[in-house]
Amino acid sequence: MNRRLAHEMSRVGGGSWEVVAAAPKYFDGSDLRPVRLELRADEPCRVVPLNAYFTRRPHLFLYGRQLRSLLREGWDAVHAWEEPYILAGGEVAWWTPRDSALVFRTAQSINKTYPLPFSLVERYAMHKAAGWICSGSLVEQTLSARRGYDKPRARIPLGVDTEAFRPDPEAGRNVLQKLGWAGGAPVIGYLGRFVPDKGLNLLTAALDEVPGEWRALFVGAGPSESQLREWASKYGDRVRICTDVTHDFVPAYLNAMTVLCAPSQTMPNWKEQFGRMVVESFAAGVPFIGSDSGEIPFVVRDSGLIVGEKDVAGWARAIGELIASPGQRRVLADKGLQRTRDEFAWPVVARQYLNFFERVLAEKRN
Repeated sequence: MNRRLAHEMSRVGGGSWEVVAAAPKYFDGSDLRPVRLELRADEPCRVVPLNAYFTRRPHLFLYGRQLRSLLREGWDAVHAWEEPYILAGGEVAWWTPRDSALVFRTAQSINKTYPLPFSLVERYAMHKAAGWICSGSLVEQTLSARRGYDKPRARIPLGVDTEAFRPDPEAGRNVLQKLGWAGGAPVIGYLGRFVPDKGLNLLTAALDEVPGEWRALFVGAGPSESQLREWASKYGDRVRICTDVTHDFVPAYLNAMTVLCAPSQTMPNWKEQFGRMVVESFAAGVPFIGSDSGEIPFVVRDSGLIVGEKDVAGWARAIGELIASPGQRRVLADKGLQRTRDEFAWPVVARQYLNFFERVLAEKRN
C-alpha cells in the first residue's frame, strides 16, 4: 500500500516513464512497529530491495552501496521520499548524478534550526536538488522562505488507495462482530499513533463529557498505550484498544467507526503536517472531526468538523451532535467521497507528480 504512488506513476505514465521504487528490506522505526519489505508478483513497477542501517533512528539511518549502484543507472529524475536534512537524504543527494533531476519530498511545517551535521546535510542536499514537493500549505509557506528552497516546488496531497479504503458496511459489521459489538451504540474512532502529539488525552477527556450511549475504538500503537488502557478500564466493554491491526486491515476497522476523530496537538517541535487519516476517512465515507492543529483544517475544509485543539467542551459537543445526526453524517460522508475522487485518489496524485517531474526536467534542460 505504501508503494501505491510508484505503482500509479507507472500506470499513468505508461509508455512515457519507466518507474522504479527502491525501499529498505527492513525498517525498525522509532514508535512504529518494524516493517519488512513484502514484494508482490504483480508489482506494476520494478521494486529494488535495499539494505538499510541504523533504522531505529530515522534521522541517522543510511542505505548501503546498492543505492549508489541503482542511482548510477542513468535516471532522468530521482525522487527522494526522505527529508533533505537527514543522513539518508544527504546520501541520496551525494550519490545522485548531476545529470539527474533530484526532487525531495519534505513535510517540515516548522522552521527549525538543525544542529550539525544535519544543517550541513540540508544545505548540501538542497543545493543539489532541482526541486521539492510537499503536501501541505503550511509546509510550503514555511519552507519557501527558507535558505536553499528557492527552487521549483509543488504542493501535492497525500493519496489514498480507493480500492482498499472505500465504504464497506459488511467489513465494518464483521469487525464489530469480532469485537463483540454487533449492533448497538455508535462507535467513536481513533486511528494513529498512541503519543501525546496526537491528542489522546484531549479525546478521552472529551469522551468523559459525551452524553448518552457510545463506544470508542482506538486503533494504533505507541508509548501512551498504558495510559489509554488505564482510562479505558472505567468503561469496560464500551472501549476497545486494538494494537495488532496491520495496515491492510485498517480499512475494515475504519468502516466499523461511526465517526473518526483526530485531536492532534501542536507541540514546540511538531504540528500535524497533513493527516493521512483524514483522506482515509474521506475515502471510506466515515465522517471526520479534527483539531485545528497544523494542516488539518486546510485538508478538511468543509468536508468535516474542525474543533479547537484545546477545547474539550467543544470536542464533546461536536462528537455528541454528530453521532446524534445521521443526516449530517451523510452530508459529510458525501463531501469526503467527492473530494477523494477529485483530489486524493492515487491516479490523480500520480499525474500531478509526473507533471511536476516533467516541469523540472524542462527547466533543467533549459
